[in-house]
Amino acid sequence: MVVGDFAEERQTIIVGAGPGGYVAAIRAAELGQKVMIVERENIGGVCLNVGCIPSKALISAGHRYQLAQSEMFGVALGEATLDFAKTQAWKQNEVINRLTGGVEMLLKKHKVEIVRGEVYLHDDHTLRVLSETSETAAQTYKFENLILATGSRPIEIPNFKFTGRVLDSTGALALTEVPKELVVIGGGYIGAELAGAYANLGAHVTILEGSPAILPNFEKDMVDVVKKELVAKGIDIHTKALAKNAVQTDDHVAVTYEVDGKEVTINADYCLVTVGRRPNTDDMGLEYTGVKVGDKGLIEVDNQGRTAVANIYAIGDIVPGPALAHKAFFEAKVAAAAISGDTAAAVDYLGIPAVCFTDPELATVGLTVAEAKVKGLKAKGYKFPFAGNGRAMTLGQPEGFVRVVTDDQGTVLGGQIVGPGASDLIAELTLAVNSAMNIEDVALTIHAHPTLAEVIGEVADTAIGFPTHM
Repeated sequence: MVVGDFAEERQTIIVGAGPGGYVAAIRAAELGQKVMIVERENIGGVCLNVGCIPSKALISAGHRYQLAQSEMFGVALGEATLDFAKTQAWKQNEVINRLTGGVEMLLKKHKVEIVRGEVYLHDDHTLRVLSETSETAAQTYKFENLILATGSRPIEIPNFKFTGRVLDSTGALALTEVPKELVVIGGGYIGAELAGAYANLGAHVTILEGSPAILPNFEKDMVDVVKKELVAKGIDIHTKALAKNAVQTDDHVAVTYEVDGKEVTINADYCLVTVGRRPNTDDMGLEYTGVKVGDKGLIEVDNQGRTAVANIYAIGDIVPGPALAHKAFFEAKVAAAAISGDTAAAVDYLGIPAVCFTDPELATVGLTVAEAKVKGLKAKGYKFPFAGNGRAMTLGQPEGFVRVVTDDQGTVLGGQIVGPGASDLIAELTLAVNSAMNIEDVALTIHAHPTLAEVIGEVADTAIGFPTHM
């Protein structure tokens, strides 16, 4: 029997306290809304707790471990050791807990009511929250506005159920030991990042990718740079490989895959499956509302995040577009503004950067040359190598390049970077794309010396026909 359930009224309710949800809550509160946010697990969602942030923490730890063993700069530190328990403790206590605690503090500062529990929708104006602490406690709420930001979860594939030594990304980030042998099924963003991280920490890694190439969302010449580095780390990469099954024992997992018509079995300590994510739009009662859900479980929305129901919005991984935290941030701000009466706020996906924290990093924004030509634009790409950049050389990281894509009038349509600091450098090209800047504007921007950012100025000079350090 469910106890105590007289409906309470709320102005704006947000379901999910991940990147989209908590940003929507803060912005809606700043715009004068009285906001309640409901979260069934952890404030900060997947990104802060078991995704973007902890993975980058392990990647950083791996870089430090590798650097400690390198004598590239003539600095010998002796034999480096790794206390992985301390690494994991630092990741949790000094990174995750501080960030999630900070988010909760910000929500409270903006007077956002935080409710813990599972949400079930009853109709277009009513939902029930089942308490996370008691199966018999629930509360019904009537809302004026609702923003759904329930995120996504890893996809399981046949014969690879997430249990024991078969891991999803959450399990891989929580390991208490660095595996001697790790099999990674899926060579996309998450697979490539964690494969590189654990290889840097001392594991031997095998990547099994079903498609013809790893990192299929990036251009081939960019991926070639990363693939060369992955192989240099001792990572075995098998493409067009079909994962068949995993058989576990107490101390290992045997992973069988098929490639070129032959079956091969690898014995590993763990098997990580990273073949994509599924939107969390099931089991929440959407069928009792007028919200329209597509075949892939994604909610149909307009350019303000509004669903087929005027007072219900959806953002983040549960709507079409790339599943990126910064996309959710932006959609959250647009939806909060729309609820507050701003008719001009709208989402434009052209200028959303995508980053992969491999070695070296990958980043892209806007259109590639091929994509621009498909749209009927007269586009051309211009490249400048990091090998021509003084700062990259002093860092011992001269691999890679930056490319800018312009139309025949010089308007910046897109950019791609593979190399040191790509995740930060892409911001300048993102600004150029979003502002429809001419490449001459970039060329006339003075870039500090010696910095990695100079590669942006150099490629702009190349595009206008006056390369300096090429």
